Amino acid sequence: MSTLSGVAKTSQRSWLKPSTWHLRTRLVLVAMALLVAICGAVGAVSYASMDMVFNKQLDRQLEQASSRATEFGRPPSNFPSNPSGRPDPLEARGQAAGTLNARIDGSTVRSSGLIDAQGNRVSLSAADEQVLLSLPKGDLPVDRSLSNGDYRLVAVDPGYGDVIVTGLPLADKQSAEASLVWTMVLVSLGGLVLIGLAGTVIIRRTMRPLEQLSEVATKVSRLPLDAGEVALAVRVPPSAAHPGTEVGSVGHALNQMLNNVSSALEARQESETKVRQFVADASHELRTPLTAIRGYTELLRMTENFTEDGRKSLARVQSQSERMTTLVEDLLLLARLDEGQPVKVTDVDLTQLVIETVSDEKVMAPDHIWQLQLPDEPITVRGDATQLHQVLANLLSNARKHTDAGTTVVTGVMLSADGSAVVTVTDNGPGIPEDFQGRIFSRFARADAARSGSEGTSGLGLSIVESIVEAHGGNVEVTSRPGRTEFALRLPAVSTERV
Repeated sequence: MSTLSGVAKTSQRSWLKPSTWHLRTRLVLVAMALLVAICGAVGAVSYASMDMVFNKQLDRQLEQASSRATEFGRPPSNFPSNPSGRPDPLEARGQAAGTLNARIDGSTVRSSGLIDAQGNRVSLSAADEQVLLSLPKGDLPVDRSLSNGDYRLVAVDPGYGDVIVTGLPLADKQSAEASLVWTMVLVSLGGLVLIGLAGTVIIRRTMRPLEQLSEVATKVSRLPLDAGEVALAVRVPPSAAHPGTEVGSVGHALNQMLNNVSSALEARQESETKVRQFVADASHELRTPLTAIRGYTELLRMTENFTEDGRKSLARVQSQSERMTTLVEDLLLLARLDEGQPVKVTDVDLTQLVIETVSDEKVMAPDHIWQLQLPDEPITVRGDATQLHQVLANLLSNARKHTDAGTTVVTGVMLSADGSAVVTVTDNGPGIPEDFQGRIFSRFARADAARSGSEGTSGLGLSIVESIVEAHGGNVEVTSRPGRTEFALRLPAVSTERV
């Protein structure tokens, strides 16, 4: 059954790590990251393309304005050497608002200015004139920052001794590019939001079959598959188990696996039922011949004369038949408990039951030190007094058989904080090996080296203890280390009453 439980736990690990919620979130985040990267790349390419287009357009306008200024600023033939008598290029026809012109004679700016939005001339500052003087001569436009804003400038040598500077403002271009950037940002954000919402809905619908597989695996992992009759009716719904898709193929395979596991559980249950019935029938049938063997042994002892060896052999037959009878009774009790037969409950004074059981053990093992830790008030539980006496007797017998003479065995009774009754049997013996503690309540479990001085036992005592306690709605635990071993059984308490 550990294999079947492992199947369910493995299924849970496979489907729940990472959970479908985390997987869906990751897919949405990956999709959003890809969209952001794509939008960023498209925006960068668009911005570079538009910047190139605007520059070309502005350069054409600048070339035309420079040509008009150069031709208009050509000095007349009668004043070729008089710089002050040469025309001002800014007064050329067709110069638009914002146009900048300057005439440079060597290292001196003879005339400079720009046309404002109202068509008036605005002079340039000394700092602006220094920027114009530093411009490279040629036909290649350059961008510079002036006191009136950013300009695209070109300094042309027309061949008549002066340098004509012409410039156009970059404000319109920068405004258009800023509008383009904001438009792309807003459109991209809107697109990301819409695509994110749509992607979430689509991914959620796509991942729904995987969530159904996860739910099925989780339910199976929580089923008690190790014992008893198990109804493994949970399955992946047909919508998520269609072999036509990847997830559907997995769901179909999971259903087939669950069908196989269900068949194995049914076969296991049927086998356990047969074994349980066989043990019960065999134990019941063995009681009669064993009783006969003990009876005839007593009869022979009373009516026949035997040699010393004969009497020893007869005593050995009688002791083994009694041991066999005890084993058969234990097997029959376990079979009845496995069948789930109801416990015949009455009010049982647990404190008095502990006192009587410990007293019996004192008589059987006077070489041990037996101590009691009892409450001031008796504790009453609902249960079968005979079975509970057997539980205590098995625990005390276990401590007696597997510890050396002189060992102290303390039996305590108390009420826990939740109102349940707790009985503890503690000894200061050598302890139980750690690797054996996990299977100490298994049937026929033995560990010859578990306690020193161990007697031959059937390995059913602690299994009977666990079965009886669980049938009473309680549980039993063991903790052990060298020098201290404690068995603690917990039972639902009924009430406490004054002595």
